[in-house]
Amino acid sequence: MNLPEHSPLGRASLYPDRYDPTLLFPIARAQGRGAIGIEGAIPFFGADLWTAYEVSWLDPHGKPHVAIARFTIACETPNLIESKSLKLYLNSYNGTRLASMDAVLERIRADLSEAAWRGAGHAGTVGVQLLAPEQFGQERIAEMDGLLLDRLQVECTHEQPAPELLTAALDEAPVEETLTSHLLKSNCPVTGQPDWGSIQIRYSGPQIEQAGLLRYLVSFRNHQGFHEQCVERIFMDLSARCHPIKLMVHARYTRRGGIDINPLRTSHPMPLPHGSRTARQ
Repeated sequence: MNLPEHSPLGRASLYPDRYDPTLLFPIARAQGRGAIGIEGAIPFFGADLWTAYEVSWLDPHGKPHVAIARFTIACETPNLIESKSLKLYLNSYNGTRLASMDAVLERIRADLSEAAWRGAGHAGTVGVQLLAPEQFGQERIAEMDGLLLDRLQVECTHEQPAPELLTAALDEAPVEETLTSHLLKSNCPVTGQPDWGSIQIRYSGPQIEQAGLLRYLVSFRNHQGFHEQCVERIFMDLSARCHPIKLMVHARYTRRGGIDINPLRTSHPMPLPHGSRTARQ
């Protein structure tokens, strides 16, 4: 079993520029899910939406090519992929000659799929999209829609997740709301480096008390957890404390090492959001 402390995080690393799929470091999701009471079947749908801005390879003549990559890793996969290992893996293409962008895409898809689904007992596929430079102008910057919680003046006293701050009007008529905040921050569980993000919460059900929700989100400020684990904890805490009929939690984290990670968890099947990034990303 791969453990976070055995990953390349926080260690001096060589940056090979020849293709090497063994650089990928999958980590079992069960390790983080067990800590928040998830055993067996997961109680949500969703995916981890990655964007990699530093992708390059050589064509058969040795000429470099560049692209932006998007990866969609279903939350049903038994493993998440540690982000520094993905950076090292993508860098291993820098001096590798390949026949075409399609060849690059297929090789990345095969390697990420194997790592994410390793140990599942059956094969699955990771979604991969490569955007060529002529497509870069189509990329959009857009903030997540919703009512901004950050407008509220609140006293923030917790620096570790405090679900007791969450309350909802359980005896009143249900509402439908979309709430956002730019104040999400957590720390890498291995290096302690800060991870900054924005979050969108869309739900129907008893109205969530907004000041308590903002204080709860701020309480992650010194919490150590991977992006995916933080979003799942938020989803589970909201489900347990506020009893929504429907719930979606989507975080967009700022990039590190040329990669951003944007987990989405939802109580019901839904289309994935468009790949536009926020201004901070």
